[in-house]
Amino acid sequence: MRFIVSTIGTSTLTNSINRENQDEAKNWGRILGMSANLKEDELSEESEQVMETLAERAQEKLNQNDVETNRRASAELNGIYGIYGGSLPRNSNDQHYLICTDTAQGQRTGKLIKDFLTNNGFSTVHIVTPDKLSTKDTNAFADGTKELIKWLEEFVPKPPSNYEVIFNLVGGFKSLQGYMNTFGAFYADEVIYIFESSTDLIRIPRLPIQIDTTIIERYPTEFTMMAAGEMYPIEQLEGVPETLLELVADNGNTVAGLSAWGTLIWNRTKTDLLKNELLHFPRLEYANSFIKDYNDTNDPDARVKLQETLAKVSYLLKKHRGATSGLRTDGGLQYNRYTNVKGKIDHFRVNGNRRVSCQVGKNGLILRHYGAHDYVNNNP
Repeated sequence: MRFIVSTIGTSTLTNSINRENQDEAKNWGRILGMSANLKEDELSEESEQVMETLAERAQEKLNQNDVETNRRASAELNGIYGIYGGSLPRNSNDQHYLICTDTAQGQRTGKLIKDFLTNNGFSTVHIVTPDKLSTKDTNAFADGTKELIKWLEEFVPKPPSNYEVIFNLVGGFKSLQGYMNTFGAFYADEVIYIFESSTDLIRIPRLPIQIDTTIIERYPTEFTMMAAGEMYPIEQLEGVPETLLELVADNGNTVAGLSAWGTLIWNRTKTDLLKNELLHFPRLEYANSFIKDYNDTNDPDARVKLQETLAKVSYLLKKHRGATSGLRTDGGLQYNRYTNVKGKIDHFRVNGNRRVSCQVGKNGLILRHYGAHDYVNNNP
């Protein structure tokens, strides 16, 4: 089976402009360009009408059920047809994920491609829209690529698996293609392009990449905290390459968090660093019972998830100056107080079955127990 990730651009719309009509080609192209990064509720009536007309034209082309017409109509479909040797299979179990920008044009184009694939027998087709992903400005694009990495890390099958992971980068914006080409070196078995304007595939196989973790090993707590959202004065991250950091001016000082590349490298290395010793995070104290519970946990993935959750709790406590209000409003932590035990004992969620019990201390939280839901609840 294949797990196919396709970057979605706007070619399905722009290829439906009547180029023989010079006024339409000029004016509609201009309108699409001006509205490229707008969301649906930000569109002018003119932009909406142009987009709707082009979408209808594209749909008419795709309804003709002609392979050559379809490949000319959409760069993304041209790549997908190439993956299947020019003929789409029927009733395929392959999974298709369409990476669309967080814009009206991205959503409209993604829906056209999704509907076409669904109508042609693919049972699993999803539109993926990383929050803020657009080419509006560098900040929005950087935030969007970080969200994209989170999705890739969570959903793309990791070896060994029964899936062949393919990144179809024939369509999409050039800026996003550049990032996805690098991401493909970590997540995809194969990255494909189309040679010029032909139907011939260019296939780039997975390359062996070895990551130097030396500098990350010097700052395991800081990297875990930055992955949770923390920013550090740049002076505290001496030796960390700037390519791994996102630098931000803050009242005349420079602070840093993880860049898209830093997030990618961290995701590839964090397991080896977080599955061993229990790290110490700001505003968290560990009771001996908590340390014992951690040491008794043999599952590396459970240890990693716990330490990531502790970093998140620490970050929120720092942000709110030790108050637990930020923990209570975070839906993922489900922070609450026990009502059936003596003393003021709280708890928060690590994942579906694991909890941490704790008490409010002078500067943050004192962690008491960690483990399965019933174990912690029965022994808070």
